[in-house]
Amino acid sequence: MTDAAPQSAHRARYRRILSFAAREFIKIWWFELVLPRFGGARLSERTRPARMQRFARRFHTLAVDLGGLMIKVGQFMSSRLDVLPPEITKELEGLQDEVPAVPFPEIRALAESELGIPLDRAFAWVDEVPLAAASLGQAHRAGLSEQDAADTGLSSVVVKVQRPGIDGIVATDLAALRRVGRWLTRVRIVADRVDAPALVEEFAATSLEEIDYLHEAASAERFREAFADDPRVAAPEIVWERSTRRVLTLSDVTAIKINDTDALRAAGIDPGEVATVFAEVMFDQVFTHGFVHADPHPGNMFVTPGISTGSEIQGEGRAPWHLTFIDFGMMAEVPANLRAGLRMLLIAVTARDSRGLVAAAKEIGVLLPNADTRELERALTALFARFGGMGFSELATVDPREFTDFAAEFGDMVRRLPLQLPEHLLLLIRAVSLTSGMCSALDPSFNVWDAAEPYAARMLRDESGNLVQDVATQAMTTAATTWRLPGRIDAIITRLDDGNVSFDTSTLERRLDRLEGIARRIGSGVLFAAMLVGGALLVEPVPGLGFTLLWASVVPLLHAALGGLFRRGR
Repeated sequence: MTDAAPQSAHRARYRRILSFAAREFIKIWWFELVLPRFGGARLSERTRPARMQRFARRFHTLAVDLGGLMIKVGQFMSSRLDVLPPEITKELEGLQDEVPAVPFPEIRALAESELGIPLDRAFAWVDEVPLAAASLGQAHRAGLSEQDAADTGLSSVVVKVQRPGIDGIVATDLAALRRVGRWLTRVRIVADRVDAPALVEEFAATSLEEIDYLHEAASAERFREAFADDPRVAAPEIVWERSTRRVLTLSDVTAIKINDTDALRAAGIDPGEVATVFAEVMFDQVFTHGFVHADPHPGNMFVTPGISTGSEIQGEGRAPWHLTFIDFGMMAEVPANLRAGLRMLLIAVTARDSRGLVAAAKEIGVLLPNADTRELERALTALFARFGGMGFSELATVDPREFTDFAAEFGDMVRRLPLQLPEHLLLLIRAVSLTSGMCSALDPSFNVWDAAEPYAARMLRDESGNLVQDVATQAMTTAATTWRLPGRIDAIITRLDDGNVSFDTSTLERRLDRLEGIARRIGSGVLFAAMLVGGALLVEPVPGLGFTLLWASVVPLLHAALGGLFRRGR
């Protein structure tokens, strides 16, 4: 009986997630795809902000009630300012700190089971009030025993303990998300741009790594080694003797939260300098180390006073400080080929090079190689000419009608482009979104171009060293192609003269005729489904129209079901 209750709870959880997703899919399908096709585009556009806000509130409630990975999904959505409307991102911001704590007796029981000894023997003391509570675990301050303190050189530590039963919850959530991902493959506008199942699998791999604290400990050590000689950055030390897959003990590095601007100024630290250094450090993670902290929200970032960050940022009469990163459960690997594409992207953006930006997008995999990009290059040229070089504070002062005019001119063109979201960019986009938002919050006048341009210039100098070799290689390739070209052309002409090239179209007309009939019946089926769902949604607010649509849906249903029989009879 003890196992039956959790299994029943997991099944109920699974059904609740899927029923929520199914309801939202039907609403989106009706309002965004069906209504515009039948003259309801204005109604769809007019109600969109309110619908998006209601969706975000419903998901917010779902995530808080269920916890687990639903909190992580909400946090990811709240950081996607680039693709999601503000009605959604604003509503989900509060999910960062809205996780209730697990009672300490349950935490004690799990920790003692993992460590194999009573908690009062493992540590000199443990604060029962959690320092932080997250969706997958929570943290408590503690003190090492005299022997462990002597061995490690540490005294105060933080002990992270997983939430009891989180393994089963994560497995259930991932099963539901995988099902939703398969549903998305049937939505053409999504499937053409995103490999949803692959993104879910990447999210699954990241989530499973997050609940393996030994993996997080190894990532923390790797991050510390990468920045060992960089005085701007620090990370906690791991106490391996008191760490397992579900319990992680590390040095207490708690300091000023990076978004606490009042505390920073009180300590003599300029928030604008913190924003600049933070952006530079994140650039280093992407382009130099290829290992990126993918969850740099305010709860995972401290500014630690008292240690010099070097003359280049300490300055005359300013207090020394450094950035301290914690929580390395979510890290993004940047492969060499992706790093090269991102270098191209950064150089093109800072140089306002629209053609180079398009080439970089193809290299990264965001833009498919066969895309016709002439209109995109023209749009980017116009974008750079009008808004290039502006910081977020400057963009806020631009007349909104300018953005509207730009969207009206180029919006349809961008939507027609064969864009896609490669799976390896998921965590990297999250890191970039959080970094951008944090820097703007620290300094409203922060201009990302000021941080990016020196970095791009340095990379451009590094790249120029290989320029001569690249040109020579390209010249050899061109020469070889030119040498083989006459022979290939002669072979094609010979085959044409001999009559060896032919085209068989004998069955084409019959197949086209059959496909025409199938297409008509498919159209009737889609029309039936649209009228049926639309009628069901309108029965309550507009009963007359709702019942009319329900009765009228019988006509396309009969054609879809019986059209093929009449065709075969004829």
